[in-house]
Order: sequence, then C-alpha cells, then structure tokens
Amino acid sequence: MRRSRLPITLLALTALVGSSLVATAPAGAEPTARTGADQAHDHPHSANSVRIQMTGADMLEKVVAAGFDIDHGLRRVPDGIEGEAVVTTEQVAALKAMGVQVLDDDEGFEWSEEADGGLRALGARAVPSFSHEKTVRVVRADWFTTKGQGFLYVEARTTEGQQASPIVAMQLENDSGQGTPFGFARTMSRFVDSGQYMFHRNLFKLDARPSQIRVTSSTGGVTTGTVSNWLEDAPPPLTARPGYQADFVDGYRHPQQLFSRAKEIAQQYPDIAEIVYLPHRTNGYQRKAQATIGGTGQEAVVVSSAAWGHEGGNDVTVEFVDRPGGNLPLTVEVTGKAVRVLLAKDASGALASTAAQVAAALESQSQGLIDRAHPYRTNTGTGIVVPTAGPVALSDFLDEKRVGAPEGEVPRGPASIPVLRIGKHRDGRNPGVLIQAQDHAREWVPATTTLETAERLVRNYKTDQETKKIVQDTDIFLILSNNPDGANYSFYNYASQRKNLTNHCEDANADPARRNSWGVDLNRNYRVGSGHDGYAGGSTTCTSGTYQGPEKLSEPESKNVVWLVEKYSNIKFMMSVHSNGGQLFWQPGAYIADGRITTPRPPLGDEAFYWQSAGRILSQVKAHRETVVTPENVGGSSDVLYSSAGNVREDMYHTYGIYSFGWEVGGSVYNPATGNWQGGSFQPPWVGDPTLVSGHAETMEYANGIMEMFRIAAEWGKDKKKPTSELVPGGGTYRGPVDVRFETSEPATIYYTTDGSRPTLESPRYEATEFREPGQVFHVTETTTFRWFSVDTAGNIERNYDPTKSDRRDNYRSATVTIGG
Repeated sequence: MRRSRLPITLLALTALVGSSLVATAPAGAEPTARTGADQAHDHPHSANSVRIQMTGADMLEKVVAAGFDIDHGLRRVPDGIEGEAVVTTEQVAALKAMGVQVLDDDEGFEWSEEADGGLRALGARAVPSFSHEKTVRVVRADWFTTKGQGFLYVEARTTEGQQASPIVAMQLENDSGQGTPFGFARTMSRFVDSGQYMFHRNLFKLDARPSQIRVTSSTGGVTTGTVSNWLEDAPPPLTARPGYQADFVDGYRHPQQLFSRAKEIAQQYPDIAEIVYLPHRTNGYQRKAQATIGGTGQEAVVVSSAAWGHEGGNDVTVEFVDRPGGNLPLTVEVTGKAVRVLLAKDASGALASTAAQVAAALESQSQGLIDRAHPYRTNTGTGIVVPTAGPVALSDFLDEKRVGAPEGEVPRGPASIPVLRIGKHRDGRNPGVLIQAQDHAREWVPATTTLETAERLVRNYKTDQETKKIVQDTDIFLILSNNPDGANYSFYNYASQRKNLTNHCEDANADPARRNSWGVDLNRNYRVGSGHDGYAGGSTTCTSGTYQGPEKLSEPESKNVVWLVEKYSNIKFMMSVHSNGGQLFWQPGAYIADGRITTPRPPLGDEAFYWQSAGRILSQVKAHRETVVTPENVGGSSDVLYSSAGNVREDMYHTYGIYSFGWEVGGSVYNPATGNWQGGSFQPPWVGDPTLVSGHAETMEYANGIMEMFRIAAEWGKDKKKPTSELVPGGGTYRGPVDVRFETSEPATIYYTTDGSRPTLESPRYEATEFREPGQVFHVTETTTFRWFSVDTAGNIERNYDPTKSDRRDNYRSATVTIGG
C-alpha cells in the first residue's frame, strides 16, 4: 500500500453550478405484458426536459430521497438551487407537490448585474489583507474573458457570517483599472450549504478589467483585494502544433465500438499499446424475463423467469385459466415453456385464488421456469385473480431499439472490461495515469473524449515531439467505459440510464415498471466517505439515482478499479470523467450533513498542486473555443457541487495517495447573442453550433485538457528539483506583534515547530486560513523561533533534509521573530 493522504486546505474557491439534472423514476402506465404500449411507457422520448428550482440543500435531499436523479447539472442561484429534470407529466406534478418550482424552460438564467450576483464565473486568486483583526477576507477576485466579453468573479468571507441574525450583508465595489476610484457598488450573495455559512460571492460582466476590489460588511469590516487573471493568456494546445493530428472521433460510440477500437489500437501499435483485462466481470446486459399480470391492484401478480431472458426466459408464457365447475383446486400445468395456472373455484363455482396463492403456486409448481412470483409491490395479494385473455409472454424488455441508436445486437451475459494501456515503457518505471470514463451510463461524451485522447497519443507518437515525450514518460491506463451494461441500456433502451444493471431491489420494487430505476450508482460504491458511514449523497433506496449498493465495493465495476491501482502501484494520477456541468474537482468529496463535517481536506501543498494543475488543464480547454470552466466550479467537489458519498476519487486519494480529479465535461458556454450561459446535456447533438453546445466540440476541447494532464504527470515524474520556502516578512526584530506566513517556490507542504524541537513528518503542518483560502497567518506576540522544511508533491525535500534522522547536519530552515528587542 502506498502512503495515505491526510487532512488540509488551500488557496480558495467554492460554489455550486449548473448543467442538467435527470429524474429516472419510472413513468407512465404500469405494463402487464409485453405490448407496444408497455415498450413505450418509459421510453426516453416520453419524458421532457424542464428547468426546476429548489429552495436549498434541504429540499435537494428530499427530492433525491424521493427517487429523482439530480446528481449532475446543479447550479446555485441567489435564492436556491437550479437545474434541469427529464420527467414525465406525472413526475412534474410530484415535484410541484414537494414544493419544487418548475420554471419556464424558454428563459435562460442570467446573474443580475445590479445586485445579488453570485456565481457563474471564473477566476484567479486575490491577494488578501493579512491583518488578524480583519473580519472580512477576500478569498478570490478573478477576471476572465470569453466570446469577447469580460467577467469578474469574487468570493469573500466574513468571520461573522455563520450567525443567523442579523444576517451579515456584504457589498462589493471595483475600480476600472489601476489608479481609478472604487465604484459600481452591488450586494453580494450569501452562500449557505447544509446549514453552514460558506462565503459571499458575486459574478458580473464588466467592460473593463478592474485592478482591485473593495468588500464592505454590514458589521463594519472592510478589506481590499487584487484582481488576478483566470485562464488568460493560455499557451496553445498540442492541436496547434504543425502536423499534429486530431479530430478522430466522428460520433458517439456504444461500448462494443469503444472496446473494439481499443483492441485494434493495441494490435496496430504493439510497441506502445496493449490491453489489460479487468478481472471482475460485470452483471451483463441481461435480465430475467418478467410480466405483471392482472393490473396493479391486490389481484396483480408479478412473475419473473428463472432463466435470463435471452437464455429461454423470453420464451416463457403464463396464463391464468378459468374452468367450469365448483370445488376446484389451484393447480399449475407446464407444457414446454407454457405455464397454465388453473385457478381454484369454491362450491358455488366462483373464482377463489388470491394473488398470494397464485404466486406461491407458480414458484413451487412451474417446474423451475418461474424463479420468483409475488403480489404487486406492497400489496398483500388478497385480491381474487381473474383469468387472462390468453397466454402472457414474459420479456426481459431489452433490445427496444431507440430512434437513432446504432445497429447491432448487444452481447448478453457478463462482460469483461478491457483497459487500453499506452506507454513506451510499461514496466512501472513511469508515473501511471488512469482515465476512467462513463461510470454513469448516460454520459456519452466522456467516452468519446477518452477515445479521442487515445487516438491522439498513438497517431502522433512518431511525428510529434510533445506526444512522444508523453508516451515515453508516462504509463497511461484508459477505461473507455466503466459501465458497459448500463451504457448499452442507455443506447438501446433508456437514454437516461445512470446506474449499472445489477438489480438489488426486493419485491416492492422488482416489477418490470421499475426496471429503469434499478442498478447501483458506481460512483457511490467506494469505501472512503461512504454513505454506509453516514456521509451524505448516497442513497439506501434501490431505485434512487444515487443508490450506493448494499455494501461498499459490492459491484464488480468498482472492484475492478481497486484491483487496477493495487496491481499497478505506479499509478499516481487519476481522472474520473463525467458529464455534464464543466466542474473540475478533487477532495473533499463528501460530508456528514449534520455540521457539514467533510472528509479530510488535502494538505496545503497537495491542494496548491491541484489548483496549479487545474489552471493548466482548463487553459487547454479554453484554447479550443473559449469555453471557460469558472473557478466557482473548481475545487473540492463537496464545495463545488454537493456531498457525493463513496465516490472513487476519495478512495483513490486517501487510500492510495493518487492525485485524483473528477471532471464534469460539457461546461456552460456564454452566448453573446442572448447574454446567457448555455448549459450542456448528457447527450448533446453530436454536430451543432460549434460555438455553443455539441458533443463533437466538447469531445475535442476536453481531450485537450486530458492531454495536458498527461504532460503534468510526465513532468511530475521527472521532477527532481527541491522546493524552497520562506517565512514572510521573515525573521528579525519587531517593535510589536507581527503577522507572518510561509511562502513556497512551488506547491509544497510545510512541516514546522515553534517549541524548539526539530521538525519531522509528525510536526504540525502549515494549513490554510480557511477552505479555499491561502495559508494561515501567525500573529506573533512574543519572541518565537520557527523551524521548518518543505516537501513538494513529487516527494522532493527542501535542502535534502532528512526528517527521519537527527544528526549534526540538520539543515532545516529556521527563523527567529523577536518582539520588542
């Protein structure tokens, strides 16, 4: 096992933001047999996309608990949380009954430029005032441009923000450039999550780049901050290099196409590529054949075959038969795959078999054809069963071809997932990078983005020097689809499928009308910060879009990822690619709702490295068509989005020390014509306006970002340079108390002492003032000697100091701050 990460924080940023949100609770009439109406009752095109708004995190939790899938595409607005839902008319009514506001879908959201702005921005770090007496701190003040327009995003925090009454108001002003006065006053929005004050924030469009901002609190606090650039002046992407080849993927790909192409690449480029098969086979694109017979009342019976549908279950028929006469017993006849239930009759000749009795007879007398029969959902089965009009065919309800879906039969049965491994030296010497796409089935762009990066690597290896460096200096593992069963279901049956196809539901949720809600959310099935340990964001309801599974690592797909990083211990970087929303995030990923207690935050050095890497990755995304992932959408995922218990990133980082990113591709694109930000979707049109939303454009721009992540990993593996650090303003004699802080030459973690002892890895670690803020400030009131050393993310220690040994060559850093000398 590699070393585990421990707690901490960093520079700063936070907020929630938007894209689309889909509800997968079953819709429409309940099927009783395989009819045309049954096949269409929950077809993806029977639902519509609507914009909704919830009052806050408490309502969000209630909506999730009710079975609606809203894990993606949320954005914070001044008076709540907004997103999109793909729902039926019945589900819209259910949302309204819960107090959810259904908005006019023709109106795009736009932050007010006069007051209560709050999000939708990007940024760079502000330089805060370090006086310990300040009650207001500027967290970020970021300037960026997109589509010819300029935007300023600000986060500020008041030390009095948590109090409930009076609510602290904050006002923001900015200048119009260096040397100009402050003006343009506007009120900032107060952001509270899970009952905890986070900060105030604002985003607005400006004609000129400001140099400074001033924030004033209603309690009297005032501070200023310097405006920084966010993703400005990005270097050109690899695609701008002469002769560089790109744009290889010309449409969406289902898992068979993805895996087939991965194997072709390994065959075509054996000197730099190979296939690694993951050991745990998936449940498979398969289901038992079923039927709900007799409506949905107390007389209804749900029947499931013993064999998988494609292995004979689809050939089974069940018929409920009336016979003349009286005092007849309940019996079952089986001829081949035809099951006839001869219903009981009393002395008067009236039908007398209840649904519960018929279900029991089917299980015991069907000669092994019926595995499970039970009353419908929570019914007790006391109703008298009536005869059917004829034999009812059972069906696994698979292979319902969706309009536009690719041709070809989907292989049934358990599937082995291939990993495409690319690297000139695949022997563990180079840092490994794991890209995991399509944990969630309906997210089609992550798969094409990952395939595009594979094509760029192998096609440019011999002709482009930068690509050659990547392939020679890294060991890349690409999981093109980590949820092939669910992805096939999304392509062929139900476009909004999120989870895998493993059904853990009991009888109350096991009828075929629930089939689009079965499965496990693979990104809630891991071990760190799990819902099983009380963290928020993972559901115990089997039909919920965020169902976490019956236990940690219950699913083969999640077990496979753990197997991969344990077998290939050189994997040091990981990105789980999702859609949509444009967020790029890391730890912490979850919190316990009561008190908003997060999983441990990364050390300051790690968080600084995450931020530095994010800037590089997102600059390459912007270089394609000016899509800006804003700083409100970057940071710890529990701060940027919401709590997602049991996510893969948390497990990879805290258990194995792997720098683990999560990426929601498909960020909002600013539309100058409307003045609004246009969000993405899970399956945007492949070809569309290249300046706005299209699957092709998203694939190309986010492939740019993944290629930059490879370069970051390659440089990390070659990094032998020792970090340097300073105490600012430094040692010396001061007349009175003084504020000091540490600064480093690169992202690095500082261990220090002030008690005269030598610093070790067990010494206090330099942390952030608050999450999303720079390092803490020490208010020194008496003479103090600081001893410290810094360690960068590659493990290089300042001055070659060995914190594990004590000898006369102790070359840690030291500075004495003398007060009143």
